[in-house]
Amino acid sequence: MARRAASAPGSRRTALGKAGPALRFAAAAATVLLLASCSTAPVAPPEPAPTDTVAPFSTAQPGAALPRGWHRWIITPAKRPTRYDLVRDPLNGQIVLHAVADNAATGLRQRLDVDPAAAPVVRWQWRVVDLIDGADATDRHAEDSPVRLLLFFDGDAAKLPARELLLMETARALTGQLPPYATLIYSWDNKLPAGSVVDNAHTGRVKLVVAGSGRDRLGQWKVFERDYAADYRRAFGEAPGRLIGVGILTDTDNTGRKVEAFYGDITLGPATRP
Repeated sequence: MARRAASAPGSRRTALGKAGPALRFAAAAATVLLLASCSTAPVAPPEPAPTDTVAPFSTAQPGAALPRGWHRWIITPAKRPTRYDLVRDPLNGQIVLHAVADNAATGLRQRLDVDPAAAPVVRWQWRVVDLIDGADATDRHAEDSPVRLLLFFDGDAAKLPARELLLMETARALTGQLPPYATLIYSWDNKLPAGSVVDNAHTGRVKLVVAGSGRDRLGQWKVFERDYAADYRRAFGEAPGRLIGVGILTDTDNTGRKVEAFYGDITLGPATRP
């Protein structure tokens, strides 16, 4: 059974409490602006229309451009870019995405249009080479991860608290786009047990679910299958709206470390029958 991760003494809750309302709001606005950037279209080339499937990496060629639909996700120009390359993995012989972050934080994303009721399960593969020393999902100053899978959802923003609405309107004023109504993140953690739910330090519209943790089979491929619709209900307390995007992110900008990891294909579909 998953649990909600508690903040350690002196962690984000204490730090934010001492920061003052203005600074806390600024930090929250920065987080929402980060997520708003996932919905802004690059100048060129224009993004394809959203689809109901995630473009696979395995059908590409080593060294080729990203599969159609995938685009680089620049969180902020101040962040160093994570390097993403299509390679043939020496362990399984498949074409996969190789990520290397050296004090860096940029990602990849693709637009989707999926009804979670029809395809509530997400399946994917990761190969985590090593953990990030000092990374801690419950500490906003150290919340790095070698691998993340992000799911972006639509919803009725009118029912959100005034503070969240103000953050979203701030993002729209600065980027020209509203951020996603909600973001669910799957991550590899240093120590939290799989299934743990971690609240974002800045906004209630972002929740993290630990998919795997520790040194269990580091360096080997691991296959994951999650009922993201159920995880969403558990994390946000309501049914998910339409799934409007998917992203991946390998980042080490908070810890300043270097890490590499590998991503396999991501698929959406119905629950597996017994």
